[in-house]
Amino acid sequence: MDKEYYAHSVQGRPPSEWQPLEEHLKNVAEIARSFAEAFGAGDWGYLAGLWHDVGKFSYEFQKKLHEHDENVRVDHSTAGAQHAVSVLKSKGRLLAYCISGHHAGLPNGKENDRKCLEARLKNHNIPDWSHCPHDLLKASDLPPPPFEPRPGRTGFKISFFIRMLFSCLVDADFLDTERFLSNEKAALRQGYPSLKVLWERLSSQIKKFQPNSPINKLRSEILEECIEAASRKRGFFSLTVPTGGGKTISSLAFALRHALIHGLRRVIYVIPYTSIIEQNAAVFRKVCGNDAVVEHHANFDPTELKDFEEEFQRLELATENWDAPIIVTTNVQFFESLFACRSSRCRKLHNITGSVIILDEAQMLPVPLLRPCLEALRELVETYQVSVVLCSATQPALNRSESFPQGLEEVKEVAPAPEKLHKAFQRVKFKVLPRGDKETIANLLAEHQQVLCIVNTRRHARELYEMTASLAPDCFHLSALMCPAHRSKKIAKIREQLSAGQACRVVSTQLIEAGVDIDFPVVFRAMAGIDSLAQAAGRCNREGRLVEPGRFFVFPPDDGLPPGYLRQCADAAQTVFRHHGHDPFAPKAVENYFRTLYWQQGNERLDEKGILFELEEDAGRFNFSFRRVAQKFRVIETGQESIVIPWGETGEQLVHRLRYVDFPGGVIRSLQRFTIQVPPRVLTALVAAGSVELLHERFYVLTNLDLYRDDLGLCPEDPVFHEAENLIV
Repeated sequence: MDKEYYAHSVQGRPPSEWQPLEEHLKNVAEIARSFAEAFGAGDWGYLAGLWHDVGKFSYEFQKKLHEHDENVRVDHSTAGAQHAVSVLKSKGRLLAYCISGHHAGLPNGKENDRKCLEARLKNHNIPDWSHCPHDLLKASDLPPPPFEPRPGRTGFKISFFIRMLFSCLVDADFLDTERFLSNEKAALRQGYPSLKVLWERLSSQIKKFQPNSPINKLRSEILEECIEAASRKRGFFSLTVPTGGGKTISSLAFALRHALIHGLRRVIYVIPYTSIIEQNAAVFRKVCGNDAVVEHHANFDPTELKDFEEEFQRLELATENWDAPIIVTTNVQFFESLFACRSSRCRKLHNITGSVIILDEAQMLPVPLLRPCLEALRELVETYQVSVVLCSATQPALNRSESFPQGLEEVKEVAPAPEKLHKAFQRVKFKVLPRGDKETIANLLAEHQQVLCIVNTRRHARELYEMTASLAPDCFHLSALMCPAHRSKKIAKIREQLSAGQACRVVSTQLIEAGVDIDFPVVFRAMAGIDSLAQAAGRCNREGRLVEPGRFFVFPPDDGLPPGYLRQCADAAQTVFRHHGHDPFAPKAVENYFRTLYWQQGNERLDEKGILFELEEDAGRFNFSFRRVAQKFRVIETGQESIVIPWGETGEQLVHRLRYVDFPGGVIRSLQRFTIQVPPRVLTALVAAGSVELLHERFYVLTNLDLYRDDLGLCPEDPVFHEAENLIV
């Protein structure tokens, strides 16, 4: 075996073409330093990179490289962690979390598990790595972490800092390894347009905007205010704009201008629904170009950019570490990453530093995790040079107050006079109907030529749709039991009939409520929270084209509301009706609604999993439960199972590819638009009936297509059902 020590080998090539270990360590150290310097911790990043792989100076690891045996595992990450603690004591423990976890993920600090950090630091049976050159192991004392300790929050701050350092290390490690193994791939990570170029592109589009109607004039005023407000000092902002007020472009204009003025690096747009992401990302591409916008969510279809191959490849790589100028992602991806422990999930975190984060539909922040979410945002603003924009038609009252002491401080409003805007955008008459059964509501829907009805459950939507369809033609149904590709086609057909002035009656679940640009003269909404009701009202007379205001009706469902959070929201809404019945969507009424809702939840219910307590409990000894926190922090506790639907020609072709491909990852990503979620009991029944097939031991595909209807999507009530003609051989 050579006297040279290597970090990475290449099968089929001589050792002279392998990557020397010392070169890799120094490369990663410099890259990690450059990343960590963005938040004032360059020296920390450098040592994390320099020591992360010193365990590879062992006979066992070098033997593994020479024999190209991927099945042999050699512990090469514990050595650097132990060295960091021996040299830097308590500060070294922070580095030790990062170094020990740079492959397997951040460990828990101390527990009855040999994988925890404490056990690994005490492990004396790791391979001998004493051949490491001594000059790589020297270190002067590190400066303090770049944040001010705060009573009751210091543990959170330290754990957040560790996760950010970890991000710098794992991204640097990935990038240097990639550069060695695939120079062409590494080269694609360059060439993004600057924010200055993007601002110029957006400005040229803004100049084309014609305020040729009263609503467009208001949208233009909002846009101008946002651009002017961009010069304010960095921090928390709110943008309170009524539905249909053009907040997508206005918030982007604020963010780009604010980033340029304050020397920030990128814009991250965080959205609760994938349906809104697809729509907003398309708008951003139109105004800023295909080479600037990265979508990072499950339903992104890469074939949509097939005509821009190099841009697509670059942007596809950017989903790994968010190094593009504009990122469009989900609440799930953003917030779960901030509390994650896996290297793949944390890799992008350091690139959040120096960003403008726009939280679209800010009222959709998960209430059971509200306090951890706010604490993460607060820390990003305080320590990591971030500005946050809370963007909503129904601002969720996140400001600190007597009733909500954990709220955000100094949130600056960007929109001009929200009360005035609300009155200017009032386009509907609001009325609460008495409780009525489904037959009564169906008859009311059938009386209108163009009407939308939104309800709270899939079952209610299906029953009401079938009753309405039996009374009147041109009825449509929308729910999450239709795969996204199918829903998109239905929504396009609905828009077409509305534009042509044709009859169009739609019964939908809440999926149509936010971000779907659709305009009905009449909307019915089953009782829900004020934010949901306001979103539904935003689908009524959206463009203000009606001579008279649109009509918006709220009705209590005849079978009541399910217990839990939905009922609590509806109860809080009814409290608002009693005090603000004449205008329940006014900013003061909305604030009262959220104050009531948060008060009802209580302090503990806003951190239902006890995440903040978990991070503070033993912070004095730098003992953090990274893995437990990552498991607990779930924005959506679905407990759902995925089923692929081979819908349409494209869906069938993709399922055919999935059936025969060796590595299904790429195909599955494209199949997200053909995938639905069902409860485990439904999947179990479909499996028992032989109505689904399991491919690659992981992916369930619907094979009994008689269970999937064009009007309703999946109908799993009778899992062995077949159309009679399909039983004929």
